Amino acid sequence: MKEYYIETKSPVFQKTLEFCRKVADSNINILLIGESGSGKEMAAKYIHQLSERKEKNFVAVNCSAYTETLLESELFGYEQGAFTGANKSKEGKLEQANEGTLFLDEIGDTNPITQVKLLRVIETKQIEPVGGLSPHRIDFRLISATNQDLHKSIESGDFREDFFYRISTVVIRVPSLRERKEDLESLIQFFLEKSQKKKKKEIRTIIPEVSQFLYEYDYPGNVRELKNIIDRMVVLSEDGVITKDCLPILYS
Repeated sequence: MKEYYIETKSPVFQKTLEFCRKVADSNINILLIGESGSGKEMAAKYIHQLSERKEKNFVAVNCSAYTETLLESELFGYEQGAFTGANKSKEGKLEQANEGTLFLDEIGDTNPITQVKLLRVIETKQIEPVGGLSPHRIDFRLISATNQDLHKSIESGDFREDFFYRISTVVIRVPSLRERKEDLESLIQFFLEKSQKKKKKEIRTIIPEVSQFLYEYDYPGNVRELKNIIDRMVVLSEDGVITKDCLPILYS
């Protein structure tokens, strides 16, 4: 089964996918912008799979999931003995993405020090693991993503302007689910089939009241929220029927 659903009836999302196809075979740096949960990583994977690097690794890093020190180690790796607890060398995400695609999600959460180090990698195409003695060459395609207004972050001094221009040769906006309600029916069916297979449960009926909710709800959490709602409903279903009781109390 497909990992994600890329077909669309939405003109606004069709435009997004068209941009993705246009830039796929280039090596320019791409910045994906859009609300949290709107599908920026899906768009990044779509670009990767259309590119000449599709047979190589797609390496995703959520920059907001690490502290400053841990993020540097995660990206650059480290040599044995580089710091207390470094009992053996570790390959970083940058090196894992060599000849492939590196996806840096929540790039707006990186601090200026990390931005400087990443900027140098982008400019020199060289990396040096923490505790390493000499840099070595690396080749990867960079796709970044954010749900923040990076121009405001630049004004506040939290984001480097030179780094911004390096990562945003092309900016592609991924629309919210509210902007592409035409795709709701297909997305619901896609996630429903995927969830049934994963949970090993069969759904035969969704009562009209639940269906009405699924089509009328605004999804502030976007596609990610839709997937989570459906997963929960499948788990809570009984005898193949999804009733109102299957909706989390938050939505009831």
